[in-house]
Amino acid sequence: MPEIAIPTPQIIDRSRIARSRPISQRAALRNILRDATAADHARLDARLGALDLCTMAGYRRFLEINAAVLPLEQSLLAAGVRELLPDWDDRSRTGALLADLARLRGVPRRLDAPDLPDRFAMLGTLYVLEGSRLGAAYLLRTVRQCGDPSVSRNTAFLGHGAGHPFWPEYLTILERHAGELLDADDLVGPARRAFDLFAQAAELS
Repeated sequence: MPEIAIPTPQIIDRSRIARSRPISQRAALRNILRDATAADHARLDARLGALDLCTMAGYRRFLEINAAVLPLEQSLLAAGVRELLPDWDDRSRTGALLADLARLRGVPRRLDAPDLPDRFAMLGTLYVLEGSRLGAAYLLRTVRQCGDPSVSRNTAFLGHGAGHPFWPEYLTILERHAGELLDADDLVGPARRAFDLFAQAAELS
């Protein structure tokens, strides 16, 4: 997942300043996103962290939560994500996730994802999805050590993209658009909505 920062009043002020200052004086877009979504990220991590991934039930539940937000990938496709990320087909984790879930007899219950009207909506959403690879790499090490082979051998989703610089490449593309961003909410809003969708998925029974 993206980097976690503990939310403070200063973070809120920084978000407001980001919308009013000339772009040349702003923090990097990566930092704006990190600070503005820190609380959302922390809440989601706490929810997912309560799952025991070394049990089939816990790991299956984890995969089902992630499968519920797969429509975000479809929204990105509909918005033209391949123009931003020509290697999108290599980045998409839909196939890997559904393969793992099928082997664990999980049930993907997909939520409705918001439309993404422009590049900044895509970039904000991608901050959440691409950043989640960082957390996946950490979880992969844990899951591979689990005693239940039905868990430890089904890690296509967690291991997807290993060895590829997907996250730093995304950050480079993100910052290239800094000069065109007039309102930080155009970037932050979609990122927060992506986190909200994950939170909704975690609440599904």
